[in-house]
Amino acid sequence: MQILSKATRIIAEGEVLQLSKIRDASTSEATYMEVIRGKTAMLFEASTHSAAVLAGCPPEQAEALRVFGDHLGIAFQLMDDLLDYRGDAEALGKNVGDDLAEGKPTLPLIHAMREGTAEQADLVRQAIQQGGSQDLERIRAAVEAAGSLDYTARLAREYAGRAIDCLANLPQNGYRDALV
Repeated sequence: MQILSKATRIIAEGEVLQLSKIRDASTSEATYMEVIRGKTAMLFEASTHSAAVLAGCPPEQAEALRVFGDHLGIAFQLMDDLLDYRGDAEALGKNVGDDLAEGKPTLPLIHAMREGTAEQADLVRQAIQQGGSQDLERIRAAVEAAGSLDYTARLAREYAGRAIDCLANLPQNGYRDALV
């Protein structure tokens, strides 16, 4: 219950932080990471940590699974945000561009504003501030050209690797293999 109550509090705080950043084109990568750590990553973390505790794992294994969940949750959210620009709506089961339509400053957008041309940065900034997805194709082209989708994918792979590394000292069995 302590794990779940802590997770509930942190997820609520993450949601409030995210809501405070809607249509805020000045959101930094650090703040974005704080949001996803407080929302998606905390949900994954609470799931893996509580499962370890309920299974009676030794403290070091429970901690490894807690950190695994955190890293896996970050990797998952990064890929989800990437797929908002590179995905296929039918395959995903959700509309491409939904985050942009809501004015959410996700990592592909934050990176494009930082690393893209002045024109690309202005286009993305205006799209975040106004919300809506009327310029979705131009935004998709801008984040692709700025290398933002590749950057986001690289970071997701890095966090997925960190998650797998957390499992190194767990017993070799089918459960561990399933997590990997």
